[in-house]
Amino acid sequence: MTIDPRAHLRLARPCRDLAAAERFYVDGLGLHVLYRGSADGPGEHDLLMLGWPGASWHLELVAGENLAAPPAPTAEDLLVLYLAGPVDDTLVARLTEAGGSRMSQGPYWDRWGVTVADPDGYRLVLSTRTWSNAG
Repeated sequence: MTIDPRAHLRLARPCRDLAAAERFYVDGLGLHVLYRGSADGPGEHDLLMLGWPGASWHLELVAGENLAAPPAPTAEDLLVLYLAGPVDDTLVARLTEAGGSRMSQGPYWDRWGVTVADPDGYRLVLSTRTWSNAG
């Protein structure tokens, strides 16, 4: 079996507060709520799926009392968006006003973008670079 490289990608992670995360990713970054669900049975989670309509990926946040593990981000847990141009100061301001915290991500990422931690501490890097699989 060969996997189609256009297959949809879901990034899933635990979340302490879906409302705070929604403010950050929707009001701050501009993602859309693609789906929202509430746990209504044993072992289920509250769920928030975020992304841009038509994109080949989405971010799924799970919360609630049935989480197997709480959020535990590290400095290397990065969600990188390649903007192919300068990072708009207005966007960074919106992200911080929506509950994010601007931070240093080290010399490489600080040179090539801006890093903002979401309310759970996961890091979003807005890169000025263009993605290329040449590295």
